[in-house]
Amino acid sequence: MRAADVTVALILLALGGLVVLDSVRLGLRWDSDGPQAGYFPFYIGAIICVASLVTLARALFAKAAGGNIFVEWGQLKLVLSVLVPAGLFVLGVQLIGIYVAATAYIVVFMIWLGKYGWLKSLVLGLTVSVVMFLMFEVWFKVPLYKGAFNPLSFTGY
Repeated sequence: MRAADVTVALILLALGGLVVLDSVRLGLRWDSDGPQAGYFPFYIGAIICVASLVTLARALFAKAAGGNIFVEWGQLKLVLSVLVPAGLFVLGVQLIGIYVAATAYIVVFMIWLGKYGWLKSLVLGLTVSVVMFLMFEVWFKVPLYKGAFNPLSFTGY
């Protein structure tokens, strides 16, 4: 457990430090027209750094617990059952775009983990993606990433 706590604390400390450094580059002051781009991320990064330091200190200076394992196989399988599809979703966004990948992600999760029927899953997955498409692309005029292959090119967007 100690090794896991120290490892996670160091990783989060590095990520928080990266956010803080990039916020300095973007500007973290309050200008006459409002906050600069790095104002809020700087404080979030600082909070992450402080929390990571507290976790690191607690892990290093706490009494050693006897023989606790970090994760059991059953727990790891549950985590991986969410983590692997999430990773595939990120890859899918890069290849086929956020709308098609989100539809597939929702459908697969509803069928696989939720044990819903395929028709209900497909209808809900398509509905969510169509509503998001209309909201971002049509109403807000904010294009989201369509992917390297852009399977929605027939829509004209």
